Amino acid sequence: MLEDTDGSPVLADPGAEFDVFLHGTVFLDIIFTGLAALPSNGTEVWAQGMGSCPGGIANLAIATSRLGLRTSLAAAFGDDDYGEFCWRTLSEQEGVDLSHSERFEHWHSPVTVSMATQGDRSMVSHGHAAPVPPSEMIGKPPPSRAVMVDLTADELVGADHDEAWAARAAEEGALVFADVGWDATGTWSPAVLDQLGHCHAFLPNAAEAMAYTHTDSVRDALYVLADKVPLAVVTDGANGAVAIDSTTGEEAHAPALRVPALDPTGAGDVFGAGVVLGTLSGWPLEHRLAFATACSALAVQQFGGSLAAPGWGDLADWWHGIRDKGGQDAYHTSLVRRYGFLDDLLPVGPISGVRRAAATIARFSDVGLARGAHHDPPWAAPLEKPPTDPARPARRGR
Repeated sequence: MLEDTDGSPVLADPGAEFDVFLHGTVFLDIIFTGLAALPSNGTEVWAQGMGSCPGGIANLAIATSRLGLRTSLAAAFGDDDYGEFCWRTLSEQEGVDLSHSERFEHWHSPVTVSMATQGDRSMVSHGHAAPVPPSEMIGKPPPSRAVMVDLTADELVGADHDEAWAARAAEEGALVFADVGWDATGTWSPAVLDQLGHCHAFLPNAAEAMAYTHTDSVRDALYVLADKVPLAVVTDGANGAVAIDSTTGEEAHAPALRVPALDPTGAGDVFGAGVVLGTLSGWPLEHRLAFATACSALAVQQFGGSLAAPGWGDLADWWHGIRDKGGQDAYHTSLVRRYGFLDDLLPVGPISGVRRAAATIARFSDVGLARGAHHDPPWAAPLEKPPTDPARPARRGR
């Protein structure tokens, strides 16, 4: 682990303007949970819960920012109320830098309706392409320690070099953490993996990993990917996650945590944010996987992907609860053993909570408004909760 002179872990890099730089589409997400079943033609069903928040690439941006990483996002925003809500939530509530983002008149915000049922979710989305290409919006990527990309989005091998903004960021020293989307065509072309030569890490789920590597097991897929990228990580739902770090020679497995899942939307993004934090901080691979698994387990117990992401207060509450229970059974004994490293990372004393989902577009966060320290590392002094502004309606995310 990288350490400062006082023994505290170090996140900051004076040579980088940001820890994480992202580009993508921000959606307004409307989430319904607690559905007994999806509606069939001509029927209506009622959901037990509902939430609204920024989605899409905002899932990653908020997840990394809540872990203390200085995060910048380049995205298009509409000039409608949905776009304004997403902009304010990201910038004012969550402390995400939007200096490379733009607002566009008469371009309506993309919208997704997500319906969670039986441990999974289905989505309906609507939107249009951004008014300008990434090369025009981003220009030269800012100096960053890491970028996170989708291999299917032409961010590494665009039609020309100017469109491949992530490749240019890598040339400037940024570590590229890559994911990949589901192939609706069913071809699962291995050519997608040719882009891994630009990447430091690749984090697909089990189905994607096996399909793109044309293997029959998660382990075999992992071994194929480990030959293509320094850090290969495969998430496997209830089976946890496995990874190989070729730069250190480490191989690790992190079992999934036993939690009641409300909504799995964005759990992979939250997991990825944990891996990025651990990698930039120089943690052992076992700790990186365990930390990321805990982050995603906390997230699925809340609405949606972005504002379901845990903050350090959530992690501290969870760990202290586990630690205080001690070895009451074999499962908790295992958790205490695997997560003991958190004692050296979590803040001492109380810390303000992060906002969660509510049905309406409302509420500013009490995190980071008292001072511009939302990006402070978790070991920094805790924030004081600012007074409630009665002139502002309550406002939350998904």
